[in-house]
Amino acid sequence: MPYFPFASTTGLEKIPLETQVLFIGLLFLGSLIISRFSIKIGVPAILGVLLLGLSLNFEFLNIGFEKAEKIFVFGLALLLFYAGLKTDVKTIRGFLEYGLVLAIGGVAISSLMLGGLIWFLSSPAGDFIAPGFLNNMPIGAALLIAACLGSTDAGATISVLAKVQNLLPDRLRHLLEFESSVNDPAAILVFGVVGGIFLSSGAANLNTEASLVRIGLTGLRDFLQQVGGGLIIGALFGYVAKFVIDHLAHERSQLLIVAIAIAFADYGCTQVLGGSGFIAVYLTGLLMTNMTYKNNDINHNSLQEVLLPFNTMVEFTIFILFGLLVNPLSLMPALPVGILTAAALMLVARPLSVLIFQPLSPFTTKENLLVSWCGLRGAVPLALSYKLMAEIPEIRGIDPSMVDSLTQNAQSIVFIVVVLNLLVQGLSLPRLCSRLNLSAT
Repeated sequence: MPYFPFASTTGLEKIPLETQVLFIGLLFLGSLIISRFSIKIGVPAILGVLLLGLSLNFEFLNIGFEKAEKIFVFGLALLLFYAGLKTDVKTIRGFLEYGLVLAIGGVAISSLMLGGLIWFLSSPAGDFIAPGFLNNMPIGAALLIAACLGSTDAGATISVLAKVQNLLPDRLRHLLEFESSVNDPAAILVFGVVGGIFLSSGAANLNTEASLVRIGLTGLRDFLQQVGGGLIIGALFGYVAKFVIDHLAHERSQLLIVAIAIAFADYGCTQVLGGSGFIAVYLTGLLMTNMTYKNNDINHNSLQEVLLPFNTMVEFTIFILFGLLVNPLSLMPALPVGILTAAALMLVARPLSVLIFQPLSPFTTKENLLVSWCGLRGAVPLALSYKLMAEIPEIRGIDPSMVDSLTQNAQSIVFIVVVLNLLVQGLSLPRLCSRLNLSAT
């Protein structure tokens, strides 16, 4: 079991239930207050919530690694379901192909570039900067960290740009929302591919060519099973959702119950059958938002409006819980590598991943420049970082003596990058948008 940088003195279960309920209520009220304050000073609300949790960091929250991982994986599934609901194909007519290439290809390219930079610049345990080709961080760990950071958060971007929304063209806003919705499952796929390549599969002898081929074929089979299962079951539940909405949900007020029930059943069924629940819930949400229903009041707008408060609560829960559980002192060893990784992401990986597809873009150079700087990271990277902690100890060939420190520092790097990314780009985006003088048409 990897080291988990949580405080562990008493345990939440020893606190009276009434006190727990009071604590949760005050915590969400505090999150609301700090989110409003954050928006006023021009930074994403989720950053304020994250820093609130980090500043409180109560020592009695002894949840444990397994419980925390389940909470964040569960939250990730709900975020992906809402991402599917936000993928309204009609809003990106005329640049659908570019949006798909940017979202999927951009995640793959930026993850490869960022993973390579982390591998080249970081020490084996990720605790100091050590450029070179010898004695580096394991390439599998570096790529898993980069894959965690592949997903962007359009909600944070749009909220930051609210002050200059009259300068943001509608089609550019639609592109940012579409990209962030599609690159969520794309980042999950990249993470899964990297895991399939570098994680141990229990082979007795990894030194023979036959064993390596067998590992590769097994990994490919498992990957195709998860993707195929997720697509098939996700599509089936999309039509199940349509049937339920058309014949059982006669009122708009019932949409929340229907959507959450479908998401839960979809994810659970897919996981039980060996597919990827993440892909399934995303595809189901995508189909639901792009279908036509008997009740004209039920459409993509009503589905998104009904689920938005629930999605916001899930995001806030992930950020506040992450801040509450992570020990600030555990972040210090990874701070140099984290800062350098954030700079590499914002100044190299993200801009280049957008620039590579410039010939396919129907947008102007100024608009593409804004897109390249609109790579705010949100709840998905933090939720994925818990899967990262579970998978790093399973990387083939990793030195057992550095497993604990590398696992801790890997999650710390993701945390540091998310905070710096939200802070730097959150503060600078409105100024960049104003300087570019875009036409809001």
